[in-house]
Amino acid sequence: MTPCPCGSGGAYEACCGPRHAGEPAPTAEALMRSRYTAFVRKDAAYLLRTLHPLERAKPRAGDFRAAFALVWTGLEVLATRDGGPADATGWVHFRAHYQGGVLEERSRFQRAGGAWVYRDGRG
Repeated sequence: MTPCPCGSGGAYEACCGPRHAGEPAPTAEALMRSRYTAFVRKDAAYLLRTLHPLERAKPRAGDFRAAFALVWTGLEVLATRDGGPADATGWVHFRAHYQGGVLEERSRFQRAGGAWVYRDGRG
């Protein structure tokens, strides 16, 4: 079993792997972790699929070249607000470490078509 890059302590095959294979994330945090793992694995299709439809429509929405050029080294979830199975929106505050730096963001998630999607973030 391969350790999941998202830092959950679980195996990829039981953690983010099912999300990447099409199983919906039960929480905003689970979606955020699976999106981080998709950046590590350079899975543009998953990142685009889990992007809010309004964000997907923007120019350059599928351009992940800069993020894919980084070597991601770890994820810290600092806080969550809402984003549970019964919520319509949620926030996840995290730090994503990469060689030479760190990205800190408060990401906003919401449901679209019943599934959690990434809406936007603030650094």
